[in-house]
Amino acid sequence: MPSRRTPRSRAVLAAVAAAATLFLVAACSTGGGSTSEPTGEPVTGGTLTYASGDAEPSCLDPHVGGNYPQALIATQYLESLVSLNEDGEVIPWLATEWQESDDGMAWEFTLREDVTFTDGTPFDAEAVAANIAHVQDPATASSTGYLALAKVEDVVVVDDHTVRLELSAPDSALLESLSQVWVAMESPKALERSQDENCAAPVGTGPFVVDEWERQDSVTLVRNEDYNSPPADVPVDAEGTGLPYLDSIVWRFIPDSASRYAALQSGEVQVIDNAQPDTIQSAESDEAIEELDAPRPGAANRIELNSSKAPFDDERVREAFIRSVNVDDGIEGLFFGTAERSYSPLSSVEPLGLSLPELFTVDTDAAASLLDEAGWAERDAEGYRVKDGERLTLDFPVSTNQSIPAEQSLFEQIQADAKTAGFEIKLHPLDLSSWYGALAENDYDLVSAPYTKVGPDVLRILYHSASIEPAPSGYFANLAQVDDPAVDDLLTRASTTSNPDDRESLYEQAQRIILEGYYILPLYDQQNHFLYSSTVQGLRAMPTVSTPTFAEAWLTP
Repeated sequence: MPSRRTPRSRAVLAAVAAAATLFLVAACSTGGGSTSEPTGEPVTGGTLTYASGDAEPSCLDPHVGGNYPQALIATQYLESLVSLNEDGEVIPWLATEWQESDDGMAWEFTLREDVTFTDGTPFDAEAVAANIAHVQDPATASSTGYLALAKVEDVVVVDDHTVRLELSAPDSALLESLSQVWVAMESPKALERSQDENCAAPVGTGPFVVDEWERQDSVTLVRNEDYNSPPADVPVDAEGTGLPYLDSIVWRFIPDSASRYAALQSGEVQVIDNAQPDTIQSAESDEAIEELDAPRPGAANRIELNSSKAPFDDERVREAFIRSVNVDDGIEGLFFGTAERSYSPLSSVEPLGLSLPELFTVDTDAAASLLDEAGWAERDAEGYRVKDGERLTLDFPVSTNQSIPAEQSLFEQIQADAKTAGFEIKLHPLDLSSWYGALAENDYDLVSAPYTKVGPDVLRILYHSASIEPAPSGYFANLAQVDDPAVDDLLTRASTTSNPDDRESLYEQAQRIILEGYYILPLYDQQNHFLYSSTVQGLRAMPTVSTPTFAEAWLTP
């Protein structure tokens, strides 16, 4: 019984400026779906053009770093061991069945025997072992995948199509983690190449194959003629599935939102992401354009308050800030009904999310009293609070790659509200590399950092004190720097119990401490609005990541 031990050492903080370009703060989703039923019979052939407003990945291999732009495109050519249906239930994909040991310390997976990577390498137990080793290797500089597999200690190849994952502790979120594209299966032969080679053209089992990458412009994907890994609801016959229907996809990068929408209207492209609120509203009256709304799972969009240093090491100051800003009016005025205010650490698609709106009502009198109590009783000539001669100043680095214009305008409104209460907020618009650098240097008081991981275990990633330590990529997820033994205990116990009632109770208690401690200011669900031409049929969002999949899509003549 051969055994392959995967690396478990935690890397020293990598050079963040170099790693920053590798990933946007991660992301995955449950509950996607087409907005309308396909019409007519599928049509084979044609090229679909997709226009993305997200930053172009520096690596097409989502094991490296682990960001949402990577997930968007990698969904088309990589597949995972398991997936989720639209009810959030785990379903087979490259693994047909699985069994947890009685003590929760191991999971055994039976693998499909009829799947081959597009370079001809068999998909088998050795391939699974190679992929987990690749994600956990510090040299890969993984963030999202690394954290998802943190408890996998050994990978045992039982036989060609049976693999056992042995854990350092029970992991109630393991199946959810394995559904994510950041731990999807890649050809072990391809993984033996240099990282640059693998970044340029990862090799998977998915419906499409990376054909060409013209940097700063587009990636061309072509049909996998031997595709044999259909969705669970697509019957397989002796001749295969006939999927995908499209001949190719041209994946373009168009940062400007107006240019993306104009290209969609003209028919130059068929699908766009990062649709802006005013664009979505405008598209409602256009019968030639449809919308796919697929909010991401995991965490809500939120502002993290850095509790590791002054002034937010004082809970009174954190509460005063949150009580002084009117987020509701900002969302209503800027998002045109496309976003709904959140009062929870978790996305609305997560059933275990705890919402406490009463904690986030605007109360300027209470905010003033709290600041007085905390010693910020005086104001300077410009109206800002001061203490011991120091102004109450908050540094807020903003990633222009991750915050859409409406969100940046919301931050400006928050800045104006906070000024009335005596807070000086300095907004620092930064490119992605500089933004990561500011976080690595602990040079922030406020930050908005999207993070997507299926299921409530995202709370452990974001708020357990262990997540203040950087992953091999250099990124640390606990940006609020919550360091509370009670939270650690609750999240650790939740991650090791399979009892659903116990998990719910533990996650609720942890969320209550986070919310009542005013460590975060929830805003709204992480937005995933896609607009597409009515000529596109069969488009849906993968329930695991809320990214569109084109495996079953076709173009009408």
